[in-house]
Amino acid sequence: MTLSETVRPDRADSRPERPARPARAEGRPARPGANRPNGQWKVDGTEPLNANEQWKQEDGGLAVRERIETIYAKGGFSSIDGTDLHGRFRWWGLYTQRKPGIDGGKTATLEPHELEDEFFMLRVRIDGGQLTTGQLRVIGEISTEFARDTADLTDRQNIQLHWIRVEDVPEIWRRLENVGLSTTEACGDVPRVILGSPVAGIAADELIDPTPQIFEIQERYIGDPELANLPRKFKSAITGHPSQDVVHEINDVAFVAVEHPELGIGYDLWVGGGLSTNAHLAVRLGAFVTPDRVAEVWLGVTSIFRDYGYRRLRNRARLKYLVADWGAEKFRQVLETEYLETPLPDGPAAPKPLTQGDHVGVHRQHDGRFYIGATPFVGRISGTVLTRLADLLDEVGSGRLRTTPHQKIVLLDIEERDVERVVAGLDELGLQARPSLIRRGTIACTGIEFCKLAIVETKQTATDAVLALEERLAGIDLPHPISLHVNGCPNSCARIQTADIGLKGQLLPDGDGGQTPGFQVHLGGGLASTTREEAGTGRTVRGLKVTADGLADYVEKVVVRFIEQRDASTDETFAEWAHRVDEEELR
Repeated sequence: MTLSETVRPDRADSRPERPARPARAEGRPARPGANRPNGQWKVDGTEPLNANEQWKQEDGGLAVRERIETIYAKGGFSSIDGTDLHGRFRWWGLYTQRKPGIDGGKTATLEPHELEDEFFMLRVRIDGGQLTTGQLRVIGEISTEFARDTADLTDRQNIQLHWIRVEDVPEIWRRLENVGLSTTEACGDVPRVILGSPVAGIAADELIDPTPQIFEIQERYIGDPELANLPRKFKSAITGHPSQDVVHEINDVAFVAVEHPELGIGYDLWVGGGLSTNAHLAVRLGAFVTPDRVAEVWLGVTSIFRDYGYRRLRNRARLKYLVADWGAEKFRQVLETEYLETPLPDGPAAPKPLTQGDHVGVHRQHDGRFYIGATPFVGRISGTVLTRLADLLDEVGSGRLRTTPHQKIVLLDIEERDVERVVAGLDELGLQARPSLIRRGTIACTGIEFCKLAIVETKQTATDAVLALEERLAGIDLPHPISLHVNGCPNSCARIQTADIGLKGQLLPDGDGGQTPGFQVHLGGGLASTTREEAGTGRTVRGLKVTADGLADYVEKVVVRFIEQRDASTDETFAEWAHRVDEEELR
């Protein structure tokens, strides 16, 4: 049997992460295998301990590009080697998408080849979310010509296209790379896209523009073979804006702008964040990073993950588990003594944000012009809309825009005389600059329409719920946006644990012996924002589940109950209320 016949990377990635086991009591016999190596290169050596590690060492993911261009694009889907298809293709932003018509009950029982279609999702990597109208137009044209007019904004500032044929991938790469875009390491066990503040370099209240640091990391290290075989994915974020707009608490490494009383403006360093089925919020190392050392420190943290990260079990192969085991003090010590030229000075934490980090609405730039943040329906747009948006921006003389970690779009450099014209044009495209607080706070993952790991539909379910809630809650004055995050499986791509109302997709009994799509409910989570000092995960209520058809009914009920019961004297938030009240109030 060949390696390609035995390796199943997609299935390995979908296994639920297991919480760390408690330490063995002194004197208690060790469990069989308790002292087995974890696959840490600097501790156990580099001998592969599983099939995924074996194929990554035999032929790295970056190497597959040549085969795509010279073999697979000519021979079609049937010519693709199995290990390349389910493993190395990810290094170039390619996943097979779900075959239409397969219900969610079969997600966990069918093999990857039974779930997948002969088409791909292609993820366009957009570091810092920074785009020109020329780049946007190219993505729009690729969407309409090769992707059946699909385009989704992700909550990691990328754009995903669907229905891509392998035969068309070389031409798509050529067009993207001609305008400075790529799909390099958009997926895979590599440094993924670097989140950056959507208002970098233009916000009037910005502390520092992180763009030079983002681009230095991108240019020096993305696509570097030395960093192209990590234990699993590695997520980064950098912001210079006081709204802390890059969800830094759930990234593997993050740099948050802060003013040091002696050293000036730099960054506070965070490590070890991640959600999936076992949420860990990142920890502060208490270290201050000057702008000129960001790339060095980023490389150091990434290299620790490469060298010390757990590789034997993929459900433990994330930096968050190493950080949890080591603790912040040891992690910083190893970083400074083994990977940095000199230690880092201690530094202060960033203060609580004073403005919303999604940047929705009309805001003045530091140069007197305006930026406008717009909300699509849960990130779902199209190539046609992207092209028309590029036209709108060109018409008013703006040549650039940004994607956000909240599935939004921010248009830059709008003259004051053109603001209302642009707002009206956005409305015509289904992109609202002045949305309801429910629409503003709702995001959704890809869901069962395209994702092989999903159990339920998400995009349309969330859209239908928002439309119903906008009508039902029209007369209610919400004190702040209510974040509603809809996820199609337990893996939390839509960040369900850090939402006011987080929904984890699952199948529920329908009362007639069958099953119906639904969700387990998480309540009261959130990241640092204007409404909370620090991040926290949501509360689960035993047995609290809602059907997809009953989603709007449930959200309406719980939001109305919040409005009726909140302590207005303390400006109580939804999350505070959800953690305060008895379980019965949340059902």
